[in-house]
Amino acid sequence: MSAMWLAGRIFAMLLALPIVAGVLCAPAVAAPEPVYGRPAVWGSCQRFLGAGPEIDRLLPTAQCADVAVPVDWNALDPNAANPQGAQAQLAVIRVPASGQKIGTLMVNPGGPGASAVDTVAGMAVALAGSPIAQGFDLVGFDPRGVGYSTPQVRCRTDAEFDAYRREPLADYSPAGVAHIEDVFRQFAQSCLDRMGPQFLANIGTASAARDMDVVRAALGEEQISYLGFSYGTELGAAYADRYPDRVRAMVLDGAVDPDTDPINENINQLAGFQAAFNDYAADCARSPDCPLGTDPAQFSNRYHQLIDPLVLRPGGTSDPRGLGYADAITGTANALYTKRYWKYLTSGLLGLARGTDAGDLLMLADEYWNRDPAGHYGNQQDAFAAIRCVDGPYPKDPAVWAEADQRARAAAPFMEYGTFTGYAPRDICSLWPVPPTTVPHDASPLPAGKAVVVSTTRDPATPYQAGVDLARELNAALITFDGTQHTVVFNGDACVDTAVVNFLTALTPPPAGLQC
Repeated sequence: MSAMWLAGRIFAMLLALPIVAGVLCAPAVAAPEPVYGRPAVWGSCQRFLGAGPEIDRLLPTAQCADVAVPVDWNALDPNAANPQGAQAQLAVIRVPASGQKIGTLMVNPGGPGASAVDTVAGMAVALAGSPIAQGFDLVGFDPRGVGYSTPQVRCRTDAEFDAYRREPLADYSPAGVAHIEDVFRQFAQSCLDRMGPQFLANIGTASAARDMDVVRAALGEEQISYLGFSYGTELGAAYADRYPDRVRAMVLDGAVDPDTDPINENINQLAGFQAAFNDYAADCARSPDCPLGTDPAQFSNRYHQLIDPLVLRPGGTSDPRGLGYADAITGTANALYTKRYWKYLTSGLLGLARGTDAGDLLMLADEYWNRDPAGHYGNQQDAFAAIRCVDGPYPKDPAVWAEADQRARAAAPFMEYGTFTGYAPRDICSLWPVPPTTVPHDASPLPAGKAVVVSTTRDPATPYQAGVDLARELNAALITFDGTQHTVVFNGDACVDTAVVNFLTALTPPPAGLQC
């Protein structure tokens, strides 16, 4: 799942890793929005999920619809009989409760940029027969610009995306930094040219939270329950800020730090990835043929010996594209999200160590970048960049990013390249062509018993402390999961899942201080 990431050498490598977004929308007073939120017109989901008997067999009751929202909420006249101006169409899926209905559970998988329509379709199959599927209409909507919603954020062609991935983004000399920033500016300009300033300026979470309430109204619900993963915790907290009375129950897993600036957020995430890398390397070292060796003091050094040569000499795979440095770093980071991917990371590193085929690293990068075997990309990464760049203020002073690079190297030495030069590229969001629409702030507290936060001790993407902080600010119960992975709810842990199911179905809070 996901969330936001950072730019810079360590930053630039992983510009689009879906880890977390950085800030929450400022609280605002809910106002009636009569023009939007009329009852949805439900129909087949085949236009989103594909035609064929398999969809009907797996999801026989699923319904889908488009729900209209204004592109610019601030320009909308709420008293107008007919809305004027540009609109976006949000793709919505609903899988009705299979038993006695408790309510509606809205789900967001994170990113920002991941499709909630796809997630809910998969969740409905996985949870069939469970108390969640029996008691709740499972609902997902793709936020504006994301997934099946239209217009869809598209900043790059397939060829342009492939070219972007070939850039090592590792030269931190003055000339190298200027080149990296030129790459970022070209990407930002292509987003502006292809999407237009109005849509790009209104793509963020501030708009998505208002859109979410339109979907609630279109469902005919007075209140919703909500399950948000990673960036989905930011969207959920923003919704609760604006519409607290419309929240029945909220579960937030893999929390965004609610009041941390983007640089500190990213440094914390890098430290989380270093911890996950250390856990992976220690597990790998149990095997005598581990490509990182068996000496913990040398894990990062050995990794650099395998990866760093790719800056100048991409290769290591039978794929004609070759394996470049940026893709090797991205593939590694992707594998650190879940232990299920560790075997592919080991295989890829072994290929580099033995001079054979490191194709599993390229496969991990392709999976992360959402590239299919035919060479076509989904829009998740373009949406990710567009949303996170308006979701918080990014410093424009190059000196700030040079200092951040030094901190980043200390936080995640396995990801650094070369030595500290005193120069570093600014994050792409520092060069973004439209201004941010939110600022960091504390989340507004909800009444006791309304929210539960789940935080994993060694989550590489959303560090544990962020969940502790969000739970405190929301006045929410905290479930601590001891593990090395990103998010955990409905991922097979009985302790976590039992507590979450009891909370969502019966509003029974988890035991105080629950650790799983």
